[in-house]
Amino acid sequence: MPDTRLFDAIVVGSGAAGGFAARELTARGLSVLMLEAGPDIGRKDFEGAPKTAARKDINIWERVRATLKGQPVQARAAFFTQKFAKFFVHDGKNPYTTPRNAPFLWIRGRQSGGRLHSFGRVLLRWTDYDFKRHSRTGSGIDWPISYADLEPFYRQIEEHLGLYGNDDHAPTLPDGIYAAPAKLTAAEEDFRDRIQARHPDRHVVSWRYIPPDPTRIPRPLRDALATGRLTVRHNAIVRRIATDPQTGRATGAVFTDRLTRKTFMARAKSVVLCASTIESVRLLLNSATARHPNGLGNSSGMLGRYFMDQCPSLAFGAYPPTHGWTHDDSAPADPFYNPSGGVYIPRFSDRDGQSHVGGFTFQGAIGRSEIPDDQPARLSLFGFGEMQPYADNRITLDRHRRDAWNVPVPRIRCVLHDNEKKLLAAQEKTLVDMVHEAGGEIEFIGSPEGLREMGRGAFPDANWLTRLVFRKWFRKTMCMGAAIHESGGARMGDDPANSVLDRWNRCWDVPNLFVTDASAFPTGGSVGTTLTVMALTVRACGHLADQLEAGTL
Repeated sequence: MPDTRLFDAIVVGSGAAGGFAARELTARGLSVLMLEAGPDIGRKDFEGAPKTAARKDINIWERVRATLKGQPVQARAAFFTQKFAKFFVHDGKNPYTTPRNAPFLWIRGRQSGGRLHSFGRVLLRWTDYDFKRHSRTGSGIDWPISYADLEPFYRQIEEHLGLYGNDDHAPTLPDGIYAAPAKLTAAEEDFRDRIQARHPDRHVVSWRYIPPDPTRIPRPLRDALATGRLTVRHNAIVRRIATDPQTGRATGAVFTDRLTRKTFMARAKSVVLCASTIESVRLLLNSATARHPNGLGNSSGMLGRYFMDQCPSLAFGAYPPTHGWTHDDSAPADPFYNPSGGVYIPRFSDRDGQSHVGGFTFQGAIGRSEIPDDQPARLSLFGFGEMQPYADNRITLDRHRRDAWNVPVPRIRCVLHDNEKKLLAAQEKTLVDMVHEAGGEIEFIGSPEGLREMGRGAFPDANWLTRLVFRKWFRKTMCMGAAIHESGGARMGDDPANSVLDRWNRCWDVPNLFVTDASAFPTGGSVGTTLTVMALTVRACGHLADQLEAGTL
């Protein structure tokens, strides 16, 4: 049934940004309608699929089956398993397009909580190397805010979620607030000691992460619901943000029920867009009107431009200095998820490389795969490189393709420039050198630039057919998008002539429209985006609440 109420705010999306938006606004006494494109999920969706041992080879046939069932893109996510398939979209119903020579993996989930049910749960702070890159290095651009602006919100979120982590005193990775320590395995400790003995400027630390929530409802969303001021409409696919033709202000959102295909209008005094990077830009472009002919908030022509993802690389191998594996009991065991935790290597300094602009980080696991005690520990490391913002990397609408609900789909262009190719080469060489210096063995390393096998080759214990399929699929799997840290397209700035949002994540053209997911990022960084998205959201929604209370919005 249509809801005719006038809400104080509509929040589009219920993931990392949407949950905290709803929590902040309802805590301030505001009425909120949350529009979530997918179904409500809870404990029942996590039953009947016991966790499996950490794999030491690729689950190629699970991916083949998922491809045949309609998830050819989602099945390429590095961590995909059949157990998690329900938390990823059906690609046939949710298509998108890319240039022929520039594939992009858009990994996404449509359900309450969004990708919070499938991400690695690692939450790391950014620094002024990211926010004030131009001021610090003379390259790139600056954000309109600094680390000092976000630090109180980082702290607030970490205290609220209860992170596992340690004070590591790494100059390029600020310490946070932790509820409990996080452990390294014996192999990771050995690797750390060997690397730091050779390279005192390199820090090898544990992940900083949140454990799975046994209620299966992300805590900020749970808190918002407990206030009684949050109304959630599930299966609500937002088609466009509605605006007043005279004033240009947002008046609500038009959405289609995913199941009945009926279309409704929801009304609110303000709108907070938290649909995820690509979806939010797509929605703004689809909200074009006579007053906003090129998309909502696009008077600068910047909407959709400067889209980024981090440059991915992946290495597997063995670590002969230690044998067997170690169970990490830092966090309570969960009946559905495998234990969290692993090793993280932040940027070595706040300087760029000699041949490229941008830094890189590494995240992975050593000695966590269950193997016999007489075998060398297994090693897997994922690299994240800092892509620079380019105007020609952008999200547009493909007017010739529509999704299952007749909404135009996004066309995604995310192409490596010469700088990123040089960065990836340095990123891969650094990783190989570090592993070899510590006594490890690389079996393969790859990136969007290709696959390189070493020693025993990729997945040496797998059968020949599995290895053949892996090699054939690798370029489709390890292309841009594989990092799942996409950002940009509706960037913040100090000047409405070259940005979409102001320093409070408010749209320059539509003063009661806020966009708080990673589409707001002016730069892409080399650190995961989730904690910064949460911090931006709490900060922006606090400002929105202040304005609503003061009657100045």
